[in-house]
Amino acid sequence: MGADPEVTLGATLAADLARADGAASAGFLAGSSYARVARAPVGHSWSVALVGGDASARASLLEAAAVHVAANGGGRLVWWAAGATDLDDKAAAAAGFAAAREQHQLRVRLPIAGDAHFPAQVHVRTFEATHDVDAWLAVNNAAFEGHAEQGGWTRATLAGRLAEPWFDPALFLIAEDANGIAGFNWLKIHEHEPDRPGEIYAIGVAPGRQGQGLGRALAIEGLHRLSRRQITVGMLYVAADNTAALSLYRSLGFITHRTDRAYEREVAS
Repeated sequence: MGADPEVTLGATLAADLARADGAASAGFLAGSSYARVARAPVGHSWSVALVGGDASARASLLEAAAVHVAANGGGRLVWWAAGATDLDDKAAAAAGFAAAREQHQLRVRLPIAGDAHFPAQVHVRTFEATHDVDAWLAVNNAAFEGHAEQGGWTRATLAGRLAEPWFDPALFLIAEDANGIAGFNWLKIHEHEPDRPGEIYAIGVAPGRQGQGLGRALAIEGLHRLSRRQITVGMLYVAADNTAALSLYRSLGFITHRTDRAYEREVAS
């Protein structure tokens, strides 16, 4: 992403970034290592997730994923390595991947201090699938224009996320004024992780509404709502080069928990 502090994507796992496209998805084993490749929900791209293995096994799995992508039309293949290390750099290079992006996972103890101060005439409610879909898509796609994962969403993309078992409409916040949706904060609770962190999954402000403190207010409001559910750890992901967003979140008490790296390879058909 760029340097806009009011647009942040939470990319939880590679498997969460690329929903399986039927027969186009595949799994591969190399000893005790496993890889899953799937077509991304937007754009002509693919995502691969790896579990376990040394650099050699990971390189073999990445190459197998690339062969699968080539057999299914080709495209950009992306591997997000959580807490990336030299081992990941070595495996990626051996399979023809290049480091493309980095993001930090930030965490903060909840509750945080301070209140959410929204601009005048803005009120907060929860997402309503019966009439918010098209308006939300317009705001999201404008806020994340050109973004590899969060931009260019369609009704089908959104429907896939709303059908996820973790989705809770009470944690999808909409900031609205007389002109419609001004921004949003989509939250997600990781129920199966030991500390049950609550994530700011995606937060964005309509381009015409930025610069008014709406992004900060939405972040604070979302964290307070997580805290009221007995969540004690807040988390989010932010691009490593998004200095403005990093400054905002650090001012709220977030610190870096780990750094993830995206490796990419263009695969011909």
